Amino acid sequence: MTVETLTPKRRFRGKPRGRDLVPVALATLRQLLGDERRDAELRRRDRLIEHLHAIQDAHGHLSLVELRALAAYMNLPMAAVYETATFYAHFDVIHDDQSPPPAVTVRVCDSLSCQLAGAATLKAQLEAGLDPARVRVLRAPCMGRCDTAPVAEVGHHHVLYATREGIEAVVDTGHYHPEAILWQRLDDYRQAGGYRLLADCRAGRVSVEALMDALERAGLRGLGGAGFPTFKKWHFVRQEPGPRYCVINADEGEPGTFKDRFYLEREPHRFLEGALVSAWAVEASALYIYLRDEYPGLHRVLREAIAELEAAGLCAPGDIVLRRGAGAYICGEESALIESLEGKPGKPRHRPPFVAQQGLFDRPTLVNNVETVYWIPLIHAKGADWFADQGRHGRKGLRSFSLSGRVRRPGVHLAPAGITLNELIEEYGGGMVDGHRLAGYLPGGASGGILPAGKADIPLDFDTLQEHGCFIGSAAIIVLSDRDDLRAVATNLLAFFADESCGQCTPCRVGTEKMLALLERDAWDAGTLERLARVMMDASICGLGQAAPNPVLSLLKDFRTELAAQNVIVKG
Repeated sequence: MTVETLTPKRRFRGKPRGRDLVPVALATLRQLLGDERRDAELRRRDRLIEHLHAIQDAHGHLSLVELRALAAYMNLPMAAVYETATFYAHFDVIHDDQSPPPAVTVRVCDSLSCQLAGAATLKAQLEAGLDPARVRVLRAPCMGRCDTAPVAEVGHHHVLYATREGIEAVVDTGHYHPEAILWQRLDDYRQAGGYRLLADCRAGRVSVEALMDALERAGLRGLGGAGFPTFKKWHFVRQEPGPRYCVINADEGEPGTFKDRFYLEREPHRFLEGALVSAWAVEASALYIYLRDEYPGLHRVLREAIAELEAAGLCAPGDIVLRRGAGAYICGEESALIESLEGKPGKPRHRPPFVAQQGLFDRPTLVNNVETVYWIPLIHAKGADWFADQGRHGRKGLRSFSLSGRVRRPGVHLAPAGITLNELIEEYGGGMVDGHRLAGYLPGGASGGILPAGKADIPLDFDTLQEHGCFIGSAAIIVLSDRDDLRAVATNLLAFFADESCGQCTPCRVGTEKMLALLERDAWDAGTLERLARVMMDASICGLGQAAPNPVLSLLKDFRTELAAQNVIVKG
């Protein structure tokens, strides 16, 4: 008798694991984005965020059916598409068992300047007065319009000095498009001498070395926050083998900052000339501009300005690539910005290598701020000495201060580098608002720390504030008065950092949440806060986690008396 060994039959799947692709969804996607079978460029990974924006704009959300279709369209894993879509605040990912959001979204800015102007009360009024089935009300980080606080955005339309009645009127009229912007067109800019420097550079009448020497003598530094000398950055990138890229960081998300928007809305071609000269200086294969999504009107302005350049033959189609952020403060960090440009979640890279060595598409990359390149044509036209001689108190150059808070004339004020806060308020800001007395100020936005009124005579510039535990960064000045709640200021700033942490590293992800929880207690334990701050500053990957404790440390150092007067108990 023979015994047969019974081997169970293997079961094979007739299709891959996961949800089925809906063919009609892929067909609809091709109508929206174009046919990727005929244009392979549409399948490039760096187009992912642009495609997500197109779907969000068309439908008001991103369904999983559409994300599966997009994964097939781009030949990407669904996990990569989902991870990217859910990383950014401006994408609404809707699961199969969820309903789409209401047709209208109202975002109320809750940055510090808007909080001082009553944003929390405004949001509560809107939640009580608007139909939640028709309109959803969300809080949102800084919208870059701090001089007109409080600010809200209805669809893509910004409401300045926002009130409940004003927002309800916009909702009722259905005017959800960006506000119109009047800007200097190409012909007017060229009649005023515009693009002469670019022509001279390309014709060999101005050498890279001569221009770098002028920028060094002018003292031009990176004006996005780090303050690295511009000529040195050019030099480091030029040392690396080609091909190279040039990237402009127009993602000014630091609360209190709006100077880049100010210049882009008025003179986009001066900015573009400076950017093209920078690209020429490092022999870049292409120029990428990463513009924050909170500036929808500027997207149209820059698209039209670039089209003018292409039509005039000043650049070839594709030489300038305009890309749109998606609501992530962390993408102001240069390596996170590059990750985002490549169609990925905007998480900072470990360094080295630095982006000057291995940046966009793993090639050497020059990253400059909007205002930095804006000054290049003017410095060439007027001379390095003209710029350098503008400083005050022994400092060099001009600074564009974004001034907001308790002053009569908030706005962008072009002033000498090294001006003091007292001078800035009296000479440019019109003095303090009636009934308010200066108590302190943030010299560099949320991350730059807080200085007391007794330190309002320190020159405001790079390298002058570090000994006081602060830095100027993007020169976003938020003025506080004796009527402001310092605990509320601290929790506002730490809540912002906790929300905006990319989550990649534990010291930042956990540290910001823990510090916020400690600040919300009745009594502050100074020793615990300082130990936590040290861990965050020493071990976080990037500047977000490293700088997040600054405002808290400033309050513990310089505001003990004021905190006690406001019944904030500080132990230790």
